Amino acid sequence: MKTKITYEHWQSISHLFEVDEEYKGARSVIEWAYQMYPEEKISYASSFGAEGIVLIDLIHQVKPDAHIVFLDTDLHFPETYEVIEKMEKRFPTLRIEKKKPALTLDQQAEKFGTALWKRDANQCCHIRKVVPLREAIGEKEAWISGLRREQSPSRTHTEFLNKDEKFKNIKICPLIHWTWDEIWAYIKAHELPYNELHDHQYPSIGCFPCTQPVAVDGDSRAGRWSGSSKTECGLHTS
Repeated sequence: MKTKITYEHWQSISHLFEVDEEYKGARSVIEWAYQMYPEEKISYASSFGAEGIVLIDLIHQVKPDAHIVFLDTDLHFPETYEVIEKMEKRFPTLRIEKKKPALTLDQQAEKFGTALWKRDANQCCHIRKVVPLREAIGEKEAWISGLRREQSPSRTHTEFLNKDEKFKNIKICPLIHWTWDEIWAYIKAHELPYNELHDHQYPSIGCFPCTQPVAVDGDSRAGRWSGSSKTECGLHTS
């Protein structure tokens, strides 16, 4: 049965999430999350971007054997798989699951035509990301995400706790108040591995056919589905 987070419950725990100077509330949110939900009822869905690296380090401090889901679309950059290997070595106690879609790329091409991402990126994302995540967290009461308010206009109003209508659970976002500079300051201070594409103007990294570098000081999401009106893969839209 899904946990019900009522308005009254939110008010009763809101003092735990005061935005402290060091973690801006992130550590308190993570500690609360793993106290609130049994380990089999909560997961962190990570793309292993810069925000993901920070969150994994913070989660590991609280829950060394936490369950982490990576949506392996079979279309990620080699650098993404490389950083996952580095993180597995750095944090061997974490349970990192690489969740694949039901259809291989060949099966998808046979059913929908080649390079579906060029003709219908939304359908491709649905097949290779949305459905796999629904399968991975379908029985979970909560999932953790690395969304930050600074990332894009559509994420400006993200809260620490969010009712997720798509996956019918609670989406927990510990990093909402962090800036891009603070993410990188943490990575450097703790000498964490990171995706090398970040050094080449890739602030947001998804599948290689749909991810481009961006101009200096450009919108962090500008390189995703460049040339189209699409800004989200569908995981964070209702």
